[in-house]
Amino acid sequence: MSALSAFPIATRWPAKHPDRLQLYSFPTPNGVKVSIMLEEIGLPYEAHTINIGQNETWIPEFLSLNPNGKIPAIIDPDGPGGAPFGLFESGAILVYLAEKTGKLLPADPAGRYETLAWVFFQMAAIGPMFGQLGFFHKFAGREYEDKRPLERYRAESKRLLGVLETRLAGRTWIMGDLYTIADVSMLGWVRNLVGFYGARELVGFDGLTEVPAWLERGLARPAVQRGLEIPPRP
Repeated sequence: MSALSAFPIATRWPAKHPDRLQLYSFPTPNGVKVSIMLEEIGLPYEAHTINIGQNETWIPEFLSLNPNGKIPAIIDPDGPGGAPFGLFESGAILVYLAEKTGKLLPADPAGRYETLAWVFFQMAAIGPMFGQLGFFHKFAGREYEDKRPLERYRAESKRLLGVLETRLAGRTWIMGDLYTIADVSMLGWVRNLVGFYGARELVGFDGLTEVPAWLERGLARPAVQRGLEIPPRP
């Protein structure tokens, strides 16, 4: 019997390689965190496209793995203690994969917690604020007559970019010379902000020095380039 048989999601999206880690995702800024991570660490996996445009995250099979109805989520057939293990929330997945493989997370406690602080900074600030700016600048929110929400999220997104600009001064990556899950967590979001959301001028991105250079370095990594396209859009 397959290790995945206990997971209802595997009946809706059957595994061709049930011995590999299963990724259920879509190439959004949150989704590509995990695909980039998997490409960086070289852990064998199988990706399943969850079509968020067709609300596939809200069907019972997906909700059985993530009750919050958001991508990404994973099932590791070789989880803790060798038992199958399901996990949701992109930040938690990054930490799990880093600890499972011993990659992209410093081993020393101080470096580990500092890296986690920047991952949580992304989860608590970068993601929500950039996402709201995208809504009010590009999507339905742009039709609202009241522009105060747009201005709020523009100002906060610009401020957060300033935090990154200060942190990256004199550093190649968020943690200095060491590329970590902190970088993985943020690359897709900053790329999306100035690209897909079209907010480059709105947040004064070209007035920065360190963040654009960091983004360019990150996007030049082959694993990042591959991960940004995984899983494929339908």
